[in-house]
Amino acid sequence: MTESTTPTVVLVHGAFADAASWSGVIAELQQHGVPVVAPPNPLRGLASDAAYVASVAAQIDGPVVLVGHSYGGAIITVAGATENVVGLVYVAAYVLEEGESLGELQGRFPEPPLGSSLRQAAYPVEGAEPAVELTIAPEMFPQVFAADVPGEVTKVLAVAQRPLAARAFTETASTAAWKTKPSWVVVSDADQAINPEVQRFGAKRAGAAAVEVAGASHAVAMSRPKEVADVIREAVRAASA
Repeated sequence: MTESTTPTVVLVHGAFADAASWSGVIAELQQHGVPVVAPPNPLRGLASDAAYVASVAAQIDGPVVLVGHSYGGAIITVAGATENVVGLVYVAAYVLEEGESLGELQGRFPEPPLGSSLRQAAYPVEGAEPAVELTIAPEMFPQVFAADVPGEVTKVLAVAQRPLAARAFTETASTAAWKTKPSWVVVSDADQAINPEVQRFGAKRAGAAAVEVAGASHAVAMSRPKEVADVIREAVRAASA
């Protein structure tokens, strides 16, 4: 990749979704000439997923702005320590402290409807006992994940979920990149998957610039792509200055 002073945006999706969930945001960024990459998130555990995203960022010539949705926020918190990462954008996401897990952070606040909507299944692990992965019950998916996305779309999304390894809720962040990198937070104020108060708390703790999106579900990147892209572009502008 040719070296550029304009940061490349790396979009990290969260649990129960894939990189296509960024489609509207990608289109907005491309329209404004912002280079963007949306890699697949393995969803197998915080340490390994962060290592993968860090490797993607490290192989990009020039500066990188990492953007994480949901669980992807925990990943960019760790992967953001990569040398060429110059900014972090959290979209309806977890903003972890060093040594903190998703479960610990969420546990300080009232549990959102997501908690009672999760379903467990087993998956094989080479050389070890089967592990547990989680999805959202399909009948609950529209309400919990994407209440402001058209019903015909959420019916497809509900059966195309990518499961999250249960261990992702208990693994702790090895570092907190927001302590040394500027950060921005998009808060979905009608989120049923991550309590909006968790998002606001994370923004305040990180000293991040926070933008509230009124009436937005957890799937804010799909339902309100322009507003999400505007925050990302602000991070890119700040990093380019």
